[in-house]
Amino acid sequence: MRKQPESATRTRRCALCLFAVHAYNQRMNICLFTEEEMTKPLQKRDERTEHIVKVLHKRVGDQFDAGIIGGRAGKATITQLVPKGEPNEGELSFTFTPESDGKPLYPLVLIIGFPRPIQLRRLLRDVAGLGVCAVHLSGTELGEKSYLESTVVEKGAAYSMLLDGTAQAASTHVPALFMHKTLTDCLDALPLTEATALITLDNVQASCSLHAFLAKARDGKVAIPSASAEQPVIAAIGSERGWTARERALLEARGFTRCSMGSRILRTESAATVASSLILDAMGKLD
Repeated sequence: MRKQPESATRTRRCALCLFAVHAYNQRMNICLFTEEEMTKPLQKRDERTEHIVKVLHKRVGDQFDAGIIGGRAGKATITQLVPKGEPNEGELSFTFTPESDGKPLYPLVLIIGFPRPIQLRRLLRDVAGLGVCAVHLSGTELGEKSYLESTVVEKGAAYSMLLDGTAQAASTHVPALFMHKTLTDCLDALPLTEATALITLDNVQASCSLHAFLAKARDGKVAIPSASAEQPVIAAIGSERGWTARERALLEARGFTRCSMGSRILRTESAATVASSLILDAMGKLD
């Protein structure tokens, strides 16, 4: 994919700077660190220290899965755990041995009509766990305008959820995150080429079901990247009230096929997770 505009990448850089938030949960399957953190001891109150010591029950000499954010994955070996009563009590030191380049992200890009913040957190965590390579949050004509003013992105909570989903998947590579005020702005920022498979979910005026579209792709009647291809699939999912007629026309003019997923109306977060799973399966990424 081509390099994103400076304005679109600013959100991701700001969120990365706020990594100290450490929004880990008790189900993380790898401890993630910035490259700089790999050379420093972990403090007692760091959530990762608590996870390693209290949940994994690791001690000096034990190993745990670790990785560099956006980089290599491997094993960390605990070299020191400062005992109770000593200066820097509870501080944990370790060495890191890289073993792989980490699990690659899949060439699936999501355009998401900005949902309510509580839904957005769950959505980002789940699609990061599935391994999508990028999420573009977009304002829509029927979307609640106040959602765009939420600080969930600027204050790092959105990136923390992406990081949380990445750790859950035992991966090191975090999906890119972008924000756009309008759908037009979003589409203008994306590399929409003839070789890109373009899908939009629409339960009002769909031309076919997503199942039928993907079945045609398996039969070679519709172009969609194979398991080895790097050309992305771009899937657009509207906000809670869906697309307007103008947005449908805009998407169709850009080459998107309108697909449904049955007669039931799903939440944006549910639609994103289900659609991503179906598309990744059709691409051969879940084999």
